[in-house]
Amino acid sequence: MARYIFITGGVVSSLGKGLLSASLGALLQARGYSVRLRKLDPYLNVDPGTMSPFEHGEVFVTDDGAETDLDLGHYERFTGVAGRQSDNVTSGRIYSEIIHKERRGDYLGATVQVIPHVTNAIKEFALNDSDGVDFMICEVGGTAGDIEAMPFMEAIRQLHLDLGRGRSIFCHLTLVPYLSAAGELKTKPTQHSVRDLRSIGIQPDVLVCRSEHVIPDKERRKIALYCNVHESAVIPALDVSSIYEVPISYHNQGLDVEVLKAFGLSYGDEPDLAKWEDIKDRVQNPEGEVNIAVVGKYTGLPDAYKSLKEAIVHGGIANRIKVNIRWIESELFEQEDAVHHLEDVHGILVPGGFGKRGTEGKIAAAKFARENNVPYFGICLGMQMATVEAARNMAGINGAGSTEFGPQSDAVVGLITEWVKDDGSVEARTDETDLGGTMRLGAYDALLKAGSKVSEVYGGALNISERHRHRYEVNIGYKKKLEAAGVVFSGMSPDGALPEIMEHSDHPWFIGVQYHPELKSKPFEPHPLFASFVGAALVNSRLV
Repeated sequence: MARYIFITGGVVSSLGKGLLSASLGALLQARGYSVRLRKLDPYLNVDPGTMSPFEHGEVFVTDDGAETDLDLGHYERFTGVAGRQSDNVTSGRIYSEIIHKERRGDYLGATVQVIPHVTNAIKEFALNDSDGVDFMICEVGGTAGDIEAMPFMEAIRQLHLDLGRGRSIFCHLTLVPYLSAAGELKTKPTQHSVRDLRSIGIQPDVLVCRSEHVIPDKERRKIALYCNVHESAVIPALDVSSIYEVPISYHNQGLDVEVLKAFGLSYGDEPDLAKWEDIKDRVQNPEGEVNIAVVGKYTGLPDAYKSLKEAIVHGGIANRIKVNIRWIESELFEQEDAVHHLEDVHGILVPGGFGKRGTEGKIAAAKFARENNVPYFGICLGMQMATVEAARNMAGINGAGSTEFGPQSDAVVGLITEWVKDDGSVEARTDETDLGGTMRLGAYDALLKAGSKVSEVYGGALNISERHRHRYEVNIGYKKKLEAAGVVFSGMSPDGALPEIMEHSDHPWFIGVQYHPELKSKPFEPHPLFASFVGAALVNSRLV
């Protein structure tokens, strides 16, 4: 039966609970244990699928089509364990299901309340789908004391009691701030955060303390005394130069040892951290560098492209080089010539997005890359805009556009109304369909053209599976005209109805994909498209 580790946060948000969870999972794996990680989110949205990237950051998509919190991306990147629908739940989803049951009469006339109905639903979610796993790591979103998080805190308190001795522990992440005017670290916020937890019946077994300064033994003893934990279980979490150093840093501070001690398990053997040491070495000791321009719509918020950023870093790790990412707002190219911002970059990546804003700038970036032989990587909307650019400037289809932006004289990109899923069932959509959860989501197969550049990138494979998240597709009706102009559709859906990949065969490296390859990239297993793209940028850097 699985052992449970409940991870909570206090004092302020954005301390790194997701990285803590992911790193702990990686450390337990390095000791030979199997892990699963899941996220309990207090917000009332059913999922983050309809939330603006500026509001919530990236939406991470799983193979089975769940739109989830971006922390699930950290979990996958650090552990290699693929997330599922059952690994992310929100207050909105919990309440929606409970209200549906109440309307259906499932509660037989009982008064529906937070306790026990909401807390029972949360517990059921936490316990579900945990067979064959040594450790289940459950991260609770928000911070201790939040009104929204209280049902989740109560649920994990009850679960701790239900599971029995030795089956679960609490790990709490807090902040130990440094006051420069006083010249000292302050432990009081951590004390107050733990006091809030203890007031509802939760006693942390391990305290992880974020700080920009080394926490002296005196302060650690003080935290341990007032928070009722062993001094060795007060784990400093200091800033490091790369997130991929975090598992090693946590091990050096004794995190995995303290967790195993709390469960009464053996911790004598050292974990195998060889792959993390190799990644750390590649990041710290690059043998070159390249400049990659990311021309996007949400560049003002780095979390909007979290998986994308990390996948580019992984491409650098694969080539043992440093990648300097230049974030460029695509609207900029609608006001001035793209050449002024792109002439010194070695590769151009245009990511996904929604809505008309900035799309002409993305088209301008694709045109610049095509005409100047700069490696170009288009993802989702970036692939669609590269296709529109080719339609306008190579195939002579002057009115080419996307119906996502309004009526078009030539809808080279249009709303997909139905598609065949991997299990053979047909999904259908209309303009009136709800926005939430109604895109083409999750893993779908694509058939690659033999001898194409993309097939070469995938090691000669002719059949791949990648994750999707979009409503609009390149219109198959324009395929012949575009191919006659020189565009190669080197990847298609198995039924031949949906273009998945386009490329220019006479270009050093110009590939657009309808799916999101960044969602499957890992530091120890970089996605081949990102590894190849960064490699092409490196070649280009030596030519300019």
